Amino acid sequence: MKYFIIPLLFFFIFTACRKRNNGENSDDLTNSTIVTPAGNGIASSTTPFKDYIAVNAFEWDVTQQNQPDVIDETRLNLLKSFSGIRHYLDWSRIEPQQGKYTFSPTHNGGWDYDVIYQKLKDSGIDVLIDLKTCPDWLFNTYPADQRDAENVPAPYGSDRSLPSSYVIQAKAGFQLAARYGTNKNVDPTLFTVDASLRWTGDKANTVKIGLGLIKYIECDNERDKWWKGKKAEQTPEEYAANMSAFYDGDKGKLGKNVGIKTADPNMVVVMGGLATADPNYVIKMIEWCKKNRGTKPDGTVDLCFDVINYHLYSNNAFANGGNATVGVSPELSNIGTVADKFIAMAKDNANNTPVWITETGYDIGTQTPQRAIAIGNKTSSITQADWNLRTSLLYARKGLKRCMFYMLDDVDINSTTQYSSSGFVNSNLTRRPSADYMLQTKNLLGNYYYNSTLSADPIVDLYKLDKKEIYVLTIPDQKGRTATYELNLGDAKQAIIHTLQPGKDVTIDKTVNTVNGKLTIEVSETPIFVEKL
Repeated sequence: MKYFIIPLLFFFIFTACRKRNNGENSDDLTNSTIVTPAGNGIASSTTPFKDYIAVNAFEWDVTQQNQPDVIDETRLNLLKSFSGIRHYLDWSRIEPQQGKYTFSPTHNGGWDYDVIYQKLKDSGIDVLIDLKTCPDWLFNTYPADQRDAENVPAPYGSDRSLPSSYVIQAKAGFQLAARYGTNKNVDPTLFTVDASLRWTGDKANTVKIGLGLIKYIECDNERDKWWKGKKAEQTPEEYAANMSAFYDGDKGKLGKNVGIKTADPNMVVVMGGLATADPNYVIKMIEWCKKNRGTKPDGTVDLCFDVINYHLYSNNAFANGGNATVGVSPELSNIGTVADKFIAMAKDNANNTPVWITETGYDIGTQTPQRAIAIGNKTSSITQADWNLRTSLLYARKGLKRCMFYMLDDVDINSTTQYSSSGFVNSNLTRRPSADYMLQTKNLLGNYYYNSTLSADPIVDLYKLDKKEIYVLTIPDQKGRTATYELNLGDAKQAIIHTLQPGKDVTIDKTVNTVNGKLTIEVSETPIFVEKL
């Protein structure tokens, strides 16, 4: 059996690459003015730093190329640079025919999701399932000239303002949540697993419930996809209706086998990441919920999502009339101010609902408008590593709860299209410096929590774990600038300086003595870590 994987990647990248850049106009970046302050007054974080080290990936990033139901340990080891993945799961994989669901393995592609998700859990990698794209049997309800897998997930001619129009997708969500969530008490008669044909993993008389493998599920991807036209773009109110069905079957109105929360109240439901990072889209969704779902006993709006989610890439569009021509370091871009706006919106309108970013990153291709630049003796791959890690540090500083990068693999390293060379691994299945830095930082800082920012330039962040402290220092620039910083470690007589190194599993570690509790550190645009002893 043959599996045609590469065309799917090209299909995804060309539909994802036309995202609208959002941000205010600003002066040219040549003066390297820091757009993003070092901190915004948030309290000490309750989120471990490893939650900012996650990546977008596909099922074939876990399995052997010619055996999609067998784990590839080499590929799995590459994923261990990260604490989580956002799994792009095409809806047609699990429901190749309407009402007939397959998982272990699937009738479409032969992927064994039971095996994949179990292996990822055993490896300490959280999974966010992003159930996306319409199966052909659904988009074929559209006229021939309007058929697209990224169409609105409702049959052609449906009233998009009604949650009931999205019941088919919400039923698929129910099946996923019932199988992979934590609720073992789902009525087994509500399952409709198709055990026909030649597959042996799922038997007609075997019902798998509450496997406890998945914590998070996302409803589609970039439903504000303006570049696809009305066949694919949803207004905030339409997407809120869609989410209400997907979340809990529109508060149970659509049936016992509809909606994520209907199957597993513990599952965290994430709204689809917005292509245009505009908090007003979410505010309109919240208003729809207030009008159509009402309020909870505590007076808060009964939202149809547990996580607010958006996408944004650091480039010069905000300073170039909305036209991106090159990537920009995170601190010199507008991503910090946009993060502030989303956090403020969540506080003011959504009872501090967590905010995630599930797509960001940089290319290494030499001609793409999202490329990381070579700086001094640093190649674009090293700059990509610097900027990706500094993006994670920025979002921890700002108070977002998750950061996920696009994506594990390149689509085409030679392409001039944005996002086509954003990968963390090479085609020969070796890590790039970006993956090296993420692995080393996850192992060093992953269980620590952001505490405070002591300096804006250089940026000096303090992370804590119980009584242990690690300081992270970096220059927020993109021209090879360095500085000397005197770090006050209080009564500590010694410290360990951890230096990132490309091509390795671990940092270079050097134990040094302080002078009256103070340590003079050479700081560059690559983050450096100082562990207090």
